[in-house]
Amino acid sequence: MPPTLTLKSGTAWADAWQRCLTAAPEAFRDDRVLNLWNTAWQADGRALPAVSPVDGTPVAGPPRLDRATARHAVRAALDQHRAWRHVPLPERRARVAATLDALAEHRDLLALLLVWEIGKPWRLARADVDRAVDGVRWYADGIDTMLEGRAPLDGPVSNIASWNYPMSVLVHALLVQALAGNAVVAKTPTDGGVACLTLATALAAREGIPVTLVSGSGGELSEALVRAPEIGCVSFVGGRDTGAAVATAVADLGKRHILEQEGLNTWGVRNFSDWDTLGATIPKLFDYGKQRCTAYPRFVVQRGLFDVFLAAYLPAVRTLRTGHPLAVEHPDDPYPALDFGPVINAAKAKELVDQVTEAIDRGAVPLHRGTPADARFLPGQDTSAYVQPVTLLHPPRSSPLHHAEPFGPVDTIVLVDTEAELLAAMNASNGALVATLSTDERATFDRLAPHIRAFKVGHGVPRSRGDRDELFGGFGASWRGAFVGGELLVRAVTRGPAGERLPGNFPDRRLTS
Repeated sequence: MPPTLTLKSGTAWADAWQRCLTAAPEAFRDDRVLNLWNTAWQADGRALPAVSPVDGTPVAGPPRLDRATARHAVRAALDQHRAWRHVPLPERRARVAATLDALAEHRDLLALLLVWEIGKPWRLARADVDRAVDGVRWYADGIDTMLEGRAPLDGPVSNIASWNYPMSVLVHALLVQALAGNAVVAKTPTDGGVACLTLATALAAREGIPVTLVSGSGGELSEALVRAPEIGCVSFVGGRDTGAAVATAVADLGKRHILEQEGLNTWGVRNFSDWDTLGATIPKLFDYGKQRCTAYPRFVVQRGLFDVFLAAYLPAVRTLRTGHPLAVEHPDDPYPALDFGPVINAAKAKELVDQVTEAIDRGAVPLHRGTPADARFLPGQDTSAYVQPVTLLHPPRSSPLHHAEPFGPVDTIVLVDTEAELLAAMNASNGALVATLSTDERATFDRLAPHIRAFKVGHGVPRSRGDRDELFGGFGASWRGAFVGGELLVRAVTRGPAGERLPGNFPDRRLTS
């Protein structure tokens, strides 16, 4: 019999919430978080109930503003922007550095909030905080050169981001944008991360960073956060449907924009033999249950190699460790070492299970299905947001699993014979952020890689969003607007010489440098 598990000591949601009240009492009140606008924490908005995907524990929900209040918040952000853009760079850098020190001091609390709010295992939650802090420090060290001949935008940068990386994507972006001389506005993701973002924002606001943090539905707040004339740039991370609406709005207005959208990232296998390396990589590709923009949910495999591919893949996927991210045998044990916990909510879990069931009913072949018995859970806990790893061969073309990113621990495999079929299958989603081709032949990689419609293509190794000086963008429908990463992130949120053409993916051009 497996051991009976218990919650690690000091990690309950009540413990985390009390630490928030102590660390930033101005931003947390009783059982709710506050919005930050017009340089003050506001007890406005209708606080929605929310539960943790980890085990259904009630947590703080987003205090959703109405459209009129959001417009007031954006107008106030413009006033902050007009003052902040004249603050000398050394002072901006000092304030950002002080914010980073505060984030580092509260690293473990921020990470614990990420565990409860979005279900990240402890290792990955801490890494999210560390990447934000370390990444912004890199910009602070090199910002003088990056800003030569450049100036802040005419209005604040509006940030609308998905829930999966609140620190290393959203907070990182906010602080770099502010370092470059802009006031910043952020909308908390609807699905989770509001307490973590509130704490991080409170620490930044204490140091004088001109940040606005609001909550609300995208449809209700889009007029203020996307279309408002005060906004100088829109930065969006999310799905294609919402991204398309944002893209239409910014195109109509001629507004600066950075729109990172999903794509089906694929891993091709052709004329390949290093199966030990591939087998060791497979579990890493399931980090955080593939709930990230650079996850690889699709393998495109040469038919003649399918048997040896499976011999490497199946033993690797059977080693995956899932369960409650805070469940231990003894209260003082270390945090459990897991590959992933829950998906973002029970509705998403049901959607994935239904898609898998429908795909199998229509002809997909199940190659692997994990079971709850393989997971680590507390006695009697709510497990409705958990999905065990699944691998399907040949999902039908009518299934969303054929052409879209599942954003969960579901792999699909497609078999091909020719190079043309390989490329067609790897380009199924009209553009992706990353892709990989495993082949022993360098000449084959060099010949095929340019035809794979992904911004980054790895030769037998996974690609990532990247940190510091590594550029990032997307091809096709996976990205619209300016590319980011390294110096390009600063260029995207500042004004350069007259007539400057920013590197990016635009309707009339695609520039990478």
